[in-house]
Amino acid sequence: MDDAEFTRLYGEWMPRTPADVRDFFEGYPGAWWIAGGWALEAFTGVERHHEDIDPGILRADLPLLRRHAQGRLDLWAAFSGALKPVASDDPGDLPDGCGQLWSRRSASDAWQYDILLGPGTPDEWRYRRDPSIRMPMAQALWERDGIRYLQPQIQLLYKAKGLRAKDQADFDATLPFLDEQRRAWLAEALERTLPGHLWSARLA
Repeated sequence: MDDAEFTRLYGEWMPRTPADVRDFFEGYPGAWWIAGGWALEAFTGVERHHEDIDPGILRADLPLLRRHAQGRLDLWAAFSGALKPVASDDPGDLPDGCGQLWSRRSASDAWQYDILLGPGTPDEWRYRRDPSIRMPMAQALWERDGIRYLQPQIQLLYKAKGLRAKDQADFDATLPFLDEQRRAWLAEALERTLPGHLWSARLA
């Protein structure tokens, strides 16, 4: 569906920035970071349009997030085009296929954060689509101005499967900024998960 139809069905998104995410997570005791297009823009300095912003947390830290958001934002499980209020601290109670939570102040307010749920641990990042692809959490994130971001090669791995026009544009904009180590990691991860991907030749 196009953007207008999406907004009609699900509601609007409030413009949010990485600084807003930092302020929201102040005092949060778990790991958090920013993924998606904002993470790539922060790394490259190349500006792009953003429909929303994607903070990430560990799936196991759902109880921490619910306590942190209580009284400020309601959390909704987003899955298969459906939305359901999050009413339990147990990640196992989330609907099958739920990998993200939408948040807003109330039903009459715009959505604020599209919070991604990661399968790793405080010490280890794991790729949601293939948990055998792992990296120490300290290496999977980088920080600027008190804001943690997902490494660009990891974000591009997530984008590689969908390969929408904006994903290709993000790859084109980010590739010149990737050093040899990041390029090699992404090339190997693509070969393991999406062999023959059209980005592989450009990473060689």
